[in-house]
Amino acid sequence: MNKLLEVEDLHVKYGSFEAVKGVSFSLGEGEMLGIVGESGSGKSTIAKTLVGLESPSAGKITIAPGVGLQMIFQDAVGSLNPRMTVRQMLDETFRHATRKAKGGAIDLKGATDAGGLVSLVGLSKAVLDQYPRELSGGQCQRVSVARALACQPKVLIADEPVSALDVSVQARVLNLLRDLRRDLGLSILLVAHDLAVVKNVCDNVCVMEKGLFVDAGTSEEVFANPKSEYTKHLLAVVPKIPIF
Repeated sequence: MNKLLEVEDLHVKYGSFEAVKGVSFSLGEGEMLGIVGESGSGKSTIAKTLVGLESPSAGKITIAPGVGLQMIFQDAVGSLNPRMTVRQMLDETFRHATRKAKGGAIDLKGATDAGGLVSLVGLSKAVLDQYPRELSGGQCQRVSVARALACQPKVLIADEPVSALDVSVQARVLNLLRDLRRDLGLSILLVAHDLAVVKNVCDNVCVMEKGLFVDAGTSEEVFANPKSEYTKHLLAVVPKIPIF
């Protein structure tokens, strides 16, 4: 499996507080990797650092040539411009997407305009002329995914993309990410605060506590044979999220 993203001994500090204390992992082509931990564990800091919203204090981040990253945020409604319709937002993203490196862009399967993008993420074209306030949380998150895809990234960084949604909507959004990964060949780094979110969609899982990985391996390994007491605790409180 070709590595699109590799992180080596990453440290991130906020002043004197070290949020990430030296973590290493890689993301392969077509892989879905879950990073799981409670609030304050450092997982979202990793996501923000990968896309340049935070700066590492030490360590190395290597992105394969021509590979673009786009981020999907937890607050889907807040991440969308309230003064623009869905069509306007997607059209603007298409106009300003400048990453056109050969071999780095995914094939959007004919989704070359706003209408094609909303269809790709399972929305009706009726949403194109609506504003974020007129959409549900799940619809807004799908629009966020469509906006990220407009840049044709090979890697999606999804930071708690379903935590603000109810359980049934969470399942649908997770199914969407899984299907896009399969159909478009995306690689996805999925950040979550509970293991239920990653259980059925991720190939590999890293469990994070206080800035460090305390468990890492395939999903099967981590769920069947957790090494740390922290992971065992997270497994004990896993809710049921239906994935179809």
